[in-house]
Amino acid sequence: MAAQRDYYQLLGVAETATTDEIKKAFRRLAKQHHPDRNPNNPQAAERFKEINEAHDVLSDTEKRKKYDQLRRYGAFAGPGGFGSGGGGSTARRGRGAPPDSGDFDISDLGGLGDIFSSIFGRRGAGGAAGAAGREAELEETETEVTIPFRVAALGGTVPITLVMPEVCPTCSGTGAAKGATVNTCPECKGRGTVSFGQGGFAVNRPCPVCRGKGTVPSQRCPTCQGSGEVRVEKRINVEIPVGVEDGARLRLKNQGPKGRGDLIVQIHVAPDRFFRREGLDLIGVIPINLAQALLGSRIKVKTLDDKRVVLRIPPGTQHGQKFRIPGHGIEKNGRRGDMYVETHVTLPEKLSSEEQEAVKSFAEKAGLKY
Repeated sequence: MAAQRDYYQLLGVAETATTDEIKKAFRRLAKQHHPDRNPNNPQAAERFKEINEAHDVLSDTEKRKKYDQLRRYGAFAGPGGFGSGGGGSTARRGRGAPPDSGDFDISDLGGLGDIFSSIFGRRGAGGAAGAAGREAELEETETEVTIPFRVAALGGTVPITLVMPEVCPTCSGTGAAKGATVNTCPECKGRGTVSFGQGGFAVNRPCPVCRGKGTVPSQRCPTCQGSGEVRVEKRINVEIPVGVEDGARLRLKNQGPKGRGDLIVQIHVAPDRFFRREGLDLIGVIPINLAQALLGSRIKVKTLDDKRVVLRIPPGTQHGQKFRIPGHGIEKNGRRGDMYVETHVTLPEKLSSEEQEAVKSFAEKAGLKY
């Protein structure tokens, strides 16, 4: 199991990176390492989880500020990140650490421990129970979905299908084959956690051998190979609130892995062929011909909710001129925007000789140069 890495290195961004740069790096890496795109790579899920954790901290101003404090104390020193001076799959002390730091717990760090806990929302509790609590807290899954423009504006339900871990039905999550004996994990001595640290600072992580359980079976479950979980397809209906904006993140409680974590759904809104959005207002482009622009006309305009509104085009309407239709925009939190119709004057690409003479005659009478 790799030691905790520096989040800036993990996302491949500089310490001075902006929020947009962090978000862009996260999206690129999340797509690359998403478990759905790497079904035959068991390391992809762990990598995806690390990327999510890094983004969660660095995209939050307060968490990032406290995280940077930890980095200044050397908590994530070295090119390999935390514990790069020799931390590996076993619990071993970092260079320069006190002799007893192998069992050192973050809760004993005073101010530093408080900083770390405020970032990750947990204290460094030892034992399998503490590891299970941290595992449940970290089991937060993120995904993205693109929805139609009108669903975003009017609300609705969008189904998505995700591949995520669930409790193994054969062993009920124990990881043990039928009739196997369950023994104390030799790696963590039943604590469920191992400690990584450097320079007098240490943090507990789930044991890589027993995966935080504190025990290992004499014979692994043939279905899940001892992991206690299997990956299954899960269909979820996402309720889209009225007026949701592009980039919004929806939290679905208890829809994550094993039914106990949360699912975070980031919304992307597909462009509409007619409307575009500005706040709660809608803007649609309507083509009109030269005669309609010069002489005026009445046209029917379709609203977002498929109603028909008759719009009067006055004589002398200019290209790009907007007309307001009150109360037909997007409704959100008791407020409703307006709809604007933007006229685009279209001209014929070719004229017959007779039509050219008529236009010339008009131009001369109107004093137009050509």
